[in-house]
This record gives sequence, structure tokens and C-alpha cells, in this order.
Amino acid sequence: MLLRAAVTALVCLLSLTSVIFVARLYRRDNASSSEWIPSFSAKQVEPCPDSLDWLLPFDLTYPIKYARREIIVNLTADVERLSVTERDGPLFPDFQSVDLANNAQVQLKGCKDPLILDVPEHGKRPVDASHIIFGISTTLARLDESTPSLLRWLPNTNAKLFVIAIKDDEVPDDSKDRYHPADSKEMSDLQSRMRNLGLDVTIVHPLSKRHWFSQRYFSLVRVMYEHRQPATEWISLIDDDTFFLSMPSLVERLSEFDPHEQYYVGALSEDWWSVTRYGLMGFGGAGVFVSIALAEIVNSKYKDCQERSHTSAGDIRLRECITWHTSTKLTNIIDLHQIDIHNDLSGIYESGRLPLSLHHWKGGGPDGKGYPLHTMHLVADICGDCFLQRWQFGSDMLLVNGFSIATYPKGGVKQLDLEKMEETWDHPSVVEGSVNTNGVDHSLGPTRPKLDLQTEKIQYRLLDSAVVDGAVRQVYFRKATNGDQDSVLELLWRHQPDHGPEHEPKPQKH
Repeated sequence: MLLRAAVTALVCLLSLTSVIFVARLYRRDNASSSEWIPSFSAKQVEPCPDSLDWLLPFDLTYPIKYARREIIVNLTADVERLSVTERDGPLFPDFQSVDLANNAQVQLKGCKDPLILDVPEHGKRPVDASHIIFGISTTLARLDESTPSLLRWLPNTNAKLFVIAIKDDEVPDDSKDRYHPADSKEMSDLQSRMRNLGLDVTIVHPLSKRHWFSQRYFSLVRVMYEHRQPATEWISLIDDDTFFLSMPSLVERLSEFDPHEQYYVGALSEDWWSVTRYGLMGFGGAGVFVSIALAEIVNSKYKDCQERSHTSAGDIRLRECITWHTSTKLTNIIDLHQIDIHNDLSGIYESGRLPLSLHHWKGGGPDGKGYPLHTMHLVADICGDCFLQRWQFGSDMLLVNGFSIATYPKGGVKQLDLEKMEETWDHPSVVEGSVNTNGVDHSLGPTRPKLDLQTEKIQYRLLDSAVVDGAVRQVYFRKATNGDQDSVLELLWRHQPDHGPEHEPKPQKH
């Protein structure tokens, strides 16, 4: 009897092992079928935590309304990023009232099991940008402040960065010099720190003490061209607050153009008034890309363009030089964004589009605190190009990953034309006689009217994002209105457990 029982147990164990193996093998060969992921793989983390002590540093007013959900990311080759991906059922359980004023221990009820989301694996593939040299003209202090954002897109791409750095522009009017030079030792120290963080950066002094900002900006062409390598195909002039959201997508877009032909690639301003005033040029903050063939010509005419131009804007000086000495016209890429519109930019971030670049994110916004892309973008370490991707849950909730969660009490999501961008920003200056009446049709259109944030759209904005035990925790927040409680929604994004630690995001360094 004992022998028969032992044999029976062994057979059962072997059968169970075979079922698990077949299920896992099927999932890897047919990744789009998420139901084949064994349920225990998605439940390794308890859906109802017993402590919310991580909320204490946010200095919230308690009690608050709180809900959470863990998301397991399934990177899938045959899944495309859609404008909106619809999922049945709610994203969160019902809100619960939580009071951490005296005790961070909680007893949550009704927590939901982790949610599995299929996302394209495109944005997670390695990228080689060794054919691109980037250039920035800025102050040493601003460069130091920009390091966290540069760390989000530049490391591990093989791209090089050259920076012309000064201390500041505040010199007397009667001075022969146009700036206060940066301290050479401080430049060397910052360069070393940035290189130790994985940034292939070289910091240099301006080419002339007589150069104003526009001349220093234009001189980046000479600096980058003289440091070109045999593999160099593009030089790119950017600002210290230019942010590239997906280097694989950027490299892919540039591959559409032959760098051995003369190409001047960039984006017009989103503001039609600025376009009519400054011309059909690549606005610098969006990122301007000059093919190596065109860079050779601009570099050869460097002295003439520096002396002939009298503009105070570097990107205009570049456009002037190209116009004077070539027949090359701007190749406009609308996914590069200068961001010359102001106040609440929710409409851009919530559009479902994945911009190639964003600019002017350090300041502005409805609260004046800007849009901290270096933390908003952390979720890309888990799911690649799913940053700012939209998911609809049920009939009335829309998640814009890394920016906001919103519900729509008047008619739900179906009453919205989500292919149109919501005009949440301040209306740009009017161009008299122009048919571009809202000032952005050429760049952001089509658009739809702004919704009321009290009655038509209940928006929870990203408050913070952080790496926690190999996952990325997002905290979305809405301030109380009409005597209600403040609301906090937590999302915890994880890889599938079998992806292993090599896929886990690393905490940011600075």
C-alpha cells in the first residue's frame, strides 16, 4: 500500500510539472494569448498590502480616498500601440477611506488581482545611435540640473553629446566679453560625473569670448562636425530641456532619410503666430537634425554665417545659413515638439500619440511646477514605448500611462472623439486674416473643446513615480473639491516574473 501511494504521488507530480511546462511553452510561442500565463505568476505580490508607509513623505491631508492595482506587463511582438486600447471591467476596486495620520498600517478590502497588459516590445529593443552627435549650448549649472533627464534617453545608445558651457550671460554692457566663462575644473568634474553615469559627454568652452548665445548655439555645428567619426551621419542641435521619449523610434524615423544627401530635419512651432513671425524653420527646442552632407556645407560657410547674421536666436541663425548657401528646405516632422503653447498641456500629453521629443517641460503647467519627464518616463523601463499610451477601462475611465487617469461622468468615454486633441492650453496669439483660427491646426489638429474639470472630466494627475523592488510605482492624485477627501490612485508596474532581474529598472542616479 505504501509503495502504491508513493508511485501514485510521483505520477501526479510529473503530470502537474508537464502541464505547467506545456502552458509556459505555449505562452512563449503564442505570446498574445495572455490567459495561458499561469495565475500564480501574476500573484506573487499580495494585492492588499498591510502598510502604506511610503505615502507618508507626500504630506497629504488625511483621511484620503485610496485604491491600487498591480499591472503585469507582457511584452509582445505582434501587438501594436493603438490610439486607445479597450479593456473590459474596471481598473481599480472601489475607493477606501485611509487615515495614516497616526498609523501607516491599513486593512484594505476588495483588492483586485494583478492585471496583465500586452504591450509592444518594440520600444524595449536595444538601439544603436552611434551615427548621431548631439549638441547643447547652456550654462554649467543648467547642464548639471539636466543630467537626470539626459539619463532617461542618452545612455546605452552609443550617441555622443557635446556641450558648449558658460557660467552665465550677465556681463556689463561695456564689456568686450559676452559671458562669464565656466570654471575649467568644474567643467571637468561635471564631465567626469556624467561619464560615470553612462553619458558619453564632452564639455567645452565657447569658440570665442565675443560670441553671444545665438553664435554659441550656431558654433555647435563646427564643434560637432570637427568631432565627427566615420560612422557619423547626423548632427543634432538641442536645448538642455529637450527630451526624447523613444530613441528606437527616433533612430527609425531618421533612417527614412539619406544622410549623404542634404537634409534639414526638425519641426515648426505648434504656435502659428511664431511660424508666421520666424519662418519655416526647425525650432531648436524640438531638436534639429542636420545630415552630414549638409553639415559639411554649413561648416565650410561657418565664418560667413557668423559674421553675416544679426539674429539673437540660434535656430534662426542656422536656418539663415542653410538658406543663404543651399536650396535645402525644412523637412518637418510633427512628432518633434517645440511646445510654444502654455499653461495646461494635458491635451498634448493625453492625446495617445507618442511624441519623438518634448520641450519646455521644466516649467509651466496649471500649477507652475512643470512636467517632470524624468520621473514620468520611468515606466518606460518596464514597458518601453507604453509611456503616454492610453487604455480605456469600462465605459468611463481612461489611463494615460505616466500622466493621468480620468473619468468622464457625463456620457463616459464614448462621447469623446479621442482622435482629436483636447484644447486644454491657453489660446495662442491670433494671426490676423489666417484660416488657422485656433493657431495650432497645422501642428496639433484636429482638436476638440476643453472639458470642465469639475463636471465633465475628473482628472487624477501623476504626483510621483519611483522604482520600488524592480517595479515602477506611480501615484496619481486629485485634490479634494466641495468638501470631499483627497484621492490617491496607485499603480505598480512589473515585468512578468520569468523575465528575471536583467529586465528590472534601476533607480535613477544623479
